Amino acid sequence: MMRDDYVQPIVSPVVWPAERPKAYDVMVVGAGFAGAVMAERLAAGSGKRVLVVDRRPHVAGNAFDHLDATDILIHRYGPHIFHTNSREIVDYLSRFTAWRPYAHRVLASVDGMQVPIPINRTTLNALYGLDLASDVDAAAYLASRAEPVDTVRTSADVVVSAVGRELYEKFFRGYTRKQWGVDPSELDKSVASRVPTRTNTDDRYFTDSFQAMPAEGYTRMFERMLDYPNIDLLLGVDYAEAREAYSHDSLVFTGPIDEYFDYRFGRLPYRSLRFQHETVDRDKFQDVAVVNYPSEDIPYTRITEYKHLTGQVSTKTSISYEYPSVEGDPCYPIPRPENQALFKRYEALALAEPNVVFVGRLATYRYYNMDQVVGQALATYRRLSAPKSGNVRPATVIERKQVVYSE
Repeated sequence: MMRDDYVQPIVSPVVWPAERPKAYDVMVVGAGFAGAVMAERLAAGSGKRVLVVDRRPHVAGNAFDHLDATDILIHRYGPHIFHTNSREIVDYLSRFTAWRPYAHRVLASVDGMQVPIPINRTTLNALYGLDLASDVDAAAYLASRAEPVDTVRTSADVVVSAVGRELYEKFFRGYTRKQWGVDPSELDKSVASRVPTRTNTDDRYFTDSFQAMPAEGYTRMFERMLDYPNIDLLLGVDYAEAREAYSHDSLVFTGPIDEYFDYRFGRLPYRSLRFQHETVDRDKFQDVAVVNYPSEDIPYTRITEYKHLTGQVSTKTSISYEYPSVEGDPCYPIPRPENQALFKRYEALALAEPNVVFVGRLATYRYYNMDQVVGQALATYRRLSAPKSGNVRPATVIERKQVVYSE
């Protein structure tokens, strides 16, 4: 195996024109989904002069992908699978990319075998040597193992009440403890609710009506989104360095909300991730893009093989091992009541902050999917661009609803 330790620059260094402005209508902090959508809409939809600032040397945030040493497109910060039920979100992003249809499938390494996750009828038959032939049979079997919980409050309650303690311990407990650094009994029920249990044989990880990958990758999609005359990029620069150098009438902030307020009440807890990228000298490493490893005896949570996502053909393949971590860039807000209480204190500050919009997973301390962040940003833009009556200064927006659109 060959380690892939280098970071290949995908976005060329920003070359500023000599006549670049020192003043902007809007400064957008962050070039991930929330920031890029807001920048594109404010520039193309409202004619604003926008400066996008990101401390990383590339656009696309955690969705950043690039060619590795073997010309395989890998996701630098772990696999990002696009799925949604929103026609509006698909139509919007399709302005900047074509799509490669892709249905994500995940296996879990349990009891010496690899079985589908989310748990379905195939999983049960393989694990227990059963011959459950219908949804009714599988539902009855799961009901016989379930342990009812009077009030479902935690992630442990969700799983135990649905499938019983044995399946909970095989698939969820160890994985969750590694991923989040706490026991599922200490996590909000919303975490486990993201992974349903099925009685059919559908082995797709998601069931959304639209499931696909950007045909040329996420980075190329973001580059097109931000390739607009009214948008300037300042990459590899921290917001703290740029905010005084470039005046701006308003700010869109997509970074950690506690960082914006200099951690006045203490740091909000996040989980981070560390990735070990490798090239393997054979054409296939595993049967699906992602294999989960729930056992706490194994330090990583999953292995991703990227050729499944891209459809590329090569005699070699590229994989990554994913290790959850306390240290590093914030990735996932940890959904616990005490963390929400701390966030509420920061939210109160945000609501009093003039001419600032807080958008995205980190700025609103919510565990959003990519399509939800896009929907949130589009909804925020609509609110900001709506006609206003009188001369009242617009209030700070802190957009944190989970936006759901129908087909």
